[in-house]
Amino acid sequence: MPQNPKEIRNPSSGQLPEVKGPEMNDRDFVNDVLATEKYLTDNFNVFARETSYANLHSDVESILCDTHKAARESFTLMFQKGWYVLEGVDQQKIQQEQQHFSNYLTQFPYQGALQ
Repeated sequence: MPQNPKEIRNPSSGQLPEVKGPEMNDRDFVNDVLATEKYLTDNFNVFARETSYANLHSDVESILCDTHKAARESFTLMFQKGWYVLEGVDQQKIQQEQQHFSNYLTQFPYQGALQ
């Protein structure tokens, strides 16, 4: 199978079977953990933003930070084992996206505050 030259990946650890059966393997478990951590960070972020009691906000903010760290650790593990593939982009594409989102700045009422 030809590889995409823009793929950013580590070599696979070789621990996964060629043909996937119904049972969960290590990659499945770590992928499930990563998905759960993403879900938790999304919801703890809403919780932290909407909490009015200062002590509770502080506790939730701490938990939110912990869930972000756990998600990053899961991602790092998957990437190190070759189970998570990123795609590189050309500099031109980055510049196009930067220009696209820079145009949104004109929509904000306080132009100087965000630049």
